[in-house]
Amino acid sequence: MALPKYKTSRANIHTRRSAWKADATTTDKCPNCGRPTLQHAACPFCGYWRGKTYKEAIKYKK
Repeated sequence: MALPKYKTSRANIHTRRSAWKADATTTDKCPNCGRPTLQHAACPFCGYWRGKTYKEAIKYKK
């Protein structure tokens, strides 16, 4: 098994870790209620998605 010949410097460790930052999730405005929602998902507040209200559809399905 291969082993590193020299100790990795702090500068090299920190430059490698600088790319680990997490991005904030992108949100859109709900066209029905105007609150921020995740993209490609139903609004958690009013249940509106793609022109339909899915909270009502889920109630009747059960």
